Amino acid sequence: MANQFQNPFADMMKNPFMDKNPMADMMKNFTQMQAPEMPSMPSMDVNHVMSVGRRNAEACSAAGQAMAESAQAISRRQAELARAQVEKFLKTTKEMLVNGSPEINTTKQVEFAKTMFESSLNNLREVGELMTKSSFEVFDVMNRRTSESIEEMTKKASPAASSSTKRKAA
Repeated sequence: MANQFQNPFADMMKNPFMDKNPMADMMKNFTQMQAPEMPSMPSMDVNHVMSVGRRNAEACSAAGQAMAESAQAISRRQAELARAQVEKFLKTTKEMLVNGSPEINTTKQVEFAKTMFESSLNNLREVGELMTKSSFEVFDVMNRRTSESIEEMTKKASPAASSSTKRKAA
């Protein structure tokens, strides 16, 4: 008696594509791939990078300290100038109250306003000069460190560049 039941997948087993495992072939090709050749990179000195970062942080700290000291000096000077202006104002108003003549007081008020205006401008100029001076001090600290840092990097890069050109020549 002939086999009445046939395997419905039997024809599929004869498929030529079923003999191969496409995933395995793809992985085999992938593992045989080679990375393209990269140019040689100079090695990095981590200790040097850390020391440069430390010196940069020290320069920023010094600049911050200079700014804080300057701000304190400026605020102290402003307080002194304001105190002197208030004392001058009180002294002049007291004199005006004692001398009750309106004609004399009017003349004194005009002169007082003029002198207060001039002294305020001089005080403002002085505080502005203090601020400019402190800004230049902070800028000098940061500029000096930037110059040093650039010099360090060029010194560090020049031996690396010369060694890489020697490697290329060889």
